[in-house]
Amino acid sequence: MDGASNIAALMRDIGENAKAAAAELAVASTDAKNTALKEMAASLRRRTDEILAANAKDMKAGEEKGLTGAMLDRLLLTAERIDGVAKGLEAIAELPDPVGTVERAWDRPNGLQISRVRVPLGVIGVIYESRPNVTADAGGLCLKSGNAAILRGGSESFHSSRAIVESLAEGLQAAGLPESAIQLVPTTDRAAVGEMLTMTDFIDVIVPRGGKSLIQRVSDESKVPLFKHLEGLCHTYVDGAADPAMAKAVVVNAKMRRTGICGATETLLIDEKAAPAMLTDIVGGLIEAGCEVRGDAESQAIDSRISTASDEDWDTEYLDSIIAVKVVPGVDGAIEFIRKHGSDHTDAIVTDDAEAAEQFINRVDSAIVLVNASTQFADGGEFGMGAEIGISTGKLHARGPVGVEQLTSMKYVVRGTGQVRPS
Repeated sequence: MDGASNIAALMRDIGENAKAAAAELAVASTDAKNTALKEMAASLRRRTDEILAANAKDMKAGEEKGLTGAMLDRLLLTAERIDGVAKGLEAIAELPDPVGTVERAWDRPNGLQISRVRVPLGVIGVIYESRPNVTADAGGLCLKSGNAAILRGGSESFHSSRAIVESLAEGLQAAGLPESAIQLVPTTDRAAVGEMLTMTDFIDVIVPRGGKSLIQRVSDESKVPLFKHLEGLCHTYVDGAADPAMAKAVVVNAKMRRTGICGATETLLIDEKAAPAMLTDIVGGLIEAGCEVRGDAESQAIDSRISTASDEDWDTEYLDSIIAVKVVPGVDGAIEFIRKHGSDHTDAIVTDDAEAAEQFINRVDSAIVLVNASTQFADGGEFGMGAEIGISTGKLHARGPVGVEQLTSMKYVVRGTGQVRPS
């Protein structure tokens, strides 16, 4: 049997096991799922040293491979971050169980009783790159929503993800749930991704999380429906009616709190009315935090510390300590710029003008729109959803943070007393 046949056979086994596990999870009790999640969290804490040792292997390989500082930060696990992942699982356990929720019920004149009920999607495939915490977040969310998960992490985080999955398996075992409910593809061979994208008999939806090349490949090749998590070309617009201190604090946090996440602001748009008074202070805060600032001619004329931005800068997800600055003619100019250069992910306005804020909310067609808050809040955990499997930038089924509720669909249940439909 050649390598391709081996991969195909491996993925088929994984798919069959996942489908069988999904059938069990669909009827699993809330208590069993919550017990598993809490036991997973406890296992992560017990196994912190093992997980850190596995992560050290990935970090060393990443450094030798020449990964950027931002990519290494996405890959890095610390005891504090592992505890944060554990807390995320515990938060998921505290969420209401969406499975079986009756969204609406009504009676028909013929006596039929109809209800719309939430049910799991089935088997969810998650293809992601270097962030090992996604392994636990995705596994936990799929479990709580009654779905089996097939996880294909990036080669950079292979050892870390494998160590995390061992903790997830311990939690499933402790709760009496099938360990195949959460499976990590045990190979870094890219052919495994190709197989996943054709597994329509086993996988109900695929969630791709990563850079442009990954998303493009999945979009081009997948025969399985997708929740697209496109790149985060996020903007923060500082309006002429913004409070200067608030504007500086929000922009610096939106860019620099963590530069390697999809909710990091990549472009600062500033009202031409605000730029002369506010831009220098904002740029100073960014530079002091270690950020390189690139901008257009108008911004450079105000602050000589700004280097020249190229046309490519307006369409670049840096995931690094770099920001592009554009002076725009008010809220209309900001909206027009975002429509042209945004990725429908997350965009924010800073303003004390309620009318400008409403205009921005209503006309910026992104999955998440914020007013007077950092784009770094683009996170399911911050929305009270426990965690997220990704930020969906599409418009079908789920949009924005994809949490437990978004990982379910609807079933119509019709109860009768012997009704037959007339000819």
